[in-house]
Amino acid sequence: MTDITMIRAAASRLAGHARRTPLLSSPFLDEIAGRRVFVKPECLQHTGSFKYRGARSAVSALDAATRARGVIAFSSGNHAQGVALAARQFGVPSVIIMPSDAPRMKIDNTRALGAEVVLYERATEDRDAIGAALSAERGLTLIKPYDEPQVIAGQGTIGLEIAEDAAAMGITRADVLVCCGGGGLTSGIALALEADAPGLRARPCEPEGFDDAARSLASGQIERNARTSGSLCDAIVTPQPGNLTFPIMRRLCGPGLVVTEDEALHAMALAFSRLKLVAEPGGAVALAAALFRADQIAGDAVFLTISGGNVDADVFQDALARFA
Repeated sequence: MTDITMIRAAASRLAGHARRTPLLSSPFLDEIAGRRVFVKPECLQHTGSFKYRGARSAVSALDAATRARGVIAFSSGNHAQGVALAARQFGVPSVIIMPSDAPRMKIDNTRALGAEVVLYERATEDRDAIGAALSAERGLTLIKPYDEPQVIAGQGTIGLEIAEDAAAMGITRADVLVCCGGGGLTSGIALALEADAPGLRARPCEPEGFDDAARSLASGQIERNARTSGSLCDAIVTPQPGNLTFPIMRRLCGPGLVVTEDEALHAMALAFSRLKLVAEPGGAVALAAALFRADQIAGDAVFLTISGGNVDADVFQDALARFA
């Protein structure tokens, strides 16, 4: 089980490899939200997503002999690219299982990073079964996208950075809004905040129709989504919270926040116009929650992640055309 010791060890292994992303702010966003808004732009991380942190953490934690045989992962794109880059940096092979409806940019980028890409049908095929079969056949180590202790530890390094920056600003109480799929980022940040900034509280943010984390926190048990595809926020669409991540979120997180796809697109446009950031829909839901669910947030400051910026051009252009 991931703990703060593992997160600190991951931070040491990531030093000099993962970028330490800054906290950004804009008076225009503050005005909309009615409080100070501090944005952690992991869209500026290697491969355009926070996922590189968890991937590098997991690959670097393997013993050399195991790592040399190669790694395998399943992902709609951001974890895929993170694992592909981490594997390439260590000079080992990677196989990535991706849904056929993943954004073309993410599939192309994953191949460009040297990975072998295996496509599957999200609605009719089981990616876990495909991954298990290929792992056994080729002797590859499966690196899960969120329900993996070393991945959670790598994502938790973001929480260490937020805690340090918040302390430097004298902010001791605030919500930290996190774009949430399976919960690896949310649970990792929550663990880091518990240790280094106990007055800061992680809260998962999701799109309507795929709010399994919010519903699970409300009911106290893991809830599944009725659908597993069909959202612009593909990067954070998962069937349900993870078996490892949910107990951490249940213990440490505040209530979930849910936004519409239009609000995510609006947040993308605002991130571009006010912060000069490119966010993907799933990566913008926490900003959307800060701006458009302000009545569900307490305090005079809020922190949030923009978790990724790997968006197809037509989706980004639509967001700008509708809301710029």
